Parts: sequence; C-alpha cells; structure tokens
Amino acid sequence: MATGEISAESLSIGEVAERTGLSVHALRFYEREGLLVGPVQRTSGGRRRYTAFDVDWLLICVKLRESGMPLADLKRFAELVRHGPGNEAERLRLLDAHRQRVDAQIRALEECRSLIAWKVGVYAEHLARGEAGGLWDPTAPG
Repeated sequence: MATGEISAESLSIGEVAERTGLSVHALRFYEREGLLVGPVQRTSGGRRRYTAFDVDWLLICVKLRESGMPLADLKRFAELVRHGPGNEAERLRLLDAHRQRVDAQIRALEECRSLIAWKVGVYAEHLARGEAGGLWDPTAPG
C-alpha cells in the first residue's frame, strides 16, 4: 500500500493506543526506535494509520516488555522479524533466553509468596488467639 492509500481497516494512533494500552507518546517512541515490523502508513495529511497486523505486533511487544524483555532485545527481535525468513533460529534463541529469565523471576516470586503466606499465617494465628502483641516489636526490651 503506497503512502496516502489508506485501507478502510486502518486505525488512528488514538485507536491503536486504546487497543494496546500504550500511550500515543509510547507508540511514537516504538516507531522511532524501530520496534515496529513495518513502516507506519500515513495519510496524505501526514497522520499515522495502523493496520490490524500492527496492533497484533504491538500487543506482542507490550507483553514482552511487561515481562521484562530489555528494549535492546525487543529491537533485535523486531529487526529479525522485519528481515523475514532465514533467521528463525536466532529469534528462537532470543525468545528462549527471555523465557528462561521470566521462569527465574516466577520461581523467585513464588518463594516470596511462600514466605509471605507463612508470615500471614503466623499473624493470623496470633491474632486469633489474642496473642499478637509483641510480634516483631522493635520497642520491646531484648
């Protein structure tokens, strides 16, 4: 599609912001940083118009960023996708390394949750027995 020939299915930057949860500012940033797979189309008046494919790609980007993927890795992933077939093994390596980081974060959070659940149980038990006074009291004499 040539610039100026905008499909009836195209979306404004505001519509894309609403669908992706990204701000208009963030969408412009993603474009500037090369995080989109294809070029953003423009109307004859210069307004950005996005496709359903752009929205789907941005939703993937949002999840990758929310899960802690570094911006540099996201840029590299977008670059690989943009270049097309032939680099799938590198894409896989990049995504698998990120999945391993996410798995490690999940394990660490599960350990934290376990400790918190134990501590909640201790407080609940003491409160139920009416013996909560003095739990972790820094003012109590040694």
